[in-house]
Amino acid sequence: MALVVVVALIAAVFAWFWGTINGYAQVGASYGARVACSCRYAGGRTLGDCAKDFEPGMGMISLSEDAHAHSVTARFPLLARQTATYREGGGCQLEPWK
Repeated sequence: MALVVVVALIAAVFAWFWGTINGYAQVGASYGARVACSCRYAGGRTLGDCAKDFEPGMGMISLSEDAHAHSVTARFPLLARQTATYREGGGCQLEPWK
């Protein structure tokens, strides 16, 4: 019985803060994609080295790149994904949110 109450309480807290949690995940993924794209394609550094530029607390953000499209995608597990693409003369630009 106590386990059911604890699980229900955790679910309620998660539901209450869902908008905030989701917002932070989206902003973190967007920031990560933009910074890593600029680092990779404007700065010429490796993607692994670009992760060093992240702010503290961004350890859950993972990066992947599409070298052909000159883009970097950042992901926050299960919640958010954002891509930034390098365009000559315009730098790295985030893809529109869906």
